[in-house]
Amino acid sequence: MNINQKRIVLFEADLKKSFDLKHLLIEDESHLHAGHAGAATGGGHFKVTIVAPEFTGQNLVARHRAIYKALNEHIPREIHALTISALTPEEFWT
Repeated sequence: MNINQKRIVLFEADLKKSFDLKHLLIEDESHLHAGHAGAATGGGHFKVTIVAPEFTGQNLVARHRAIYKALNEHIPREIHALTISALTPEEFWT
């Protein structure tokens, strides 16, 4: 298991503590950003798709803030960049 795979396990645990997850996918996209200045810090680039009922009635900014709050201890050390798709179960299944 490489460093980013270990990080993903920790991210998943923190997100599970904060949300009633119906679906979660965290992808390591660090290889797509190799060689740029941000990659030199050691933090990875990740893409998260998260489906949770807590997002119902929240706008995009509120959803992102909730995810950043759940992952706060990992930013910026382990997470340099994060692409987020945050959906309610109704949005995901339709």
